Amino acid sequence: MLANYDLEIKNVIARIKADNAKIVCLQFPDGLKPHAESIIAEIKKETPVTIITWLGSCWGACDVPLEVNRLGVDLLIQWGHSEWGH
Repeated sequence: MLANYDLEIKNVIARIKADNAKIVCLQFPDGLKPHAESIIAEIKKETPVTIITWLGSCWGACDVPLEVNRLGVDLLIQWGHSEWGH
């Protein structure tokens, strides 16, 4: 199934490195949740980052889990409906 999508993993890895992020939260929509482990493994092959997986709701770019701020997250990566220019 993942072959049908461009998750831009190389861009994710580049952003983690550019930000020197130590703790990253990945937010997955329901359709990607079953593939979270393989996506995380691919990212961890290239970075020493600690990954927190947000498996709560993800209804698009407006559904940001603000609760992760308390966890000291350096970077939040969300796969949603539309690209955000950030």
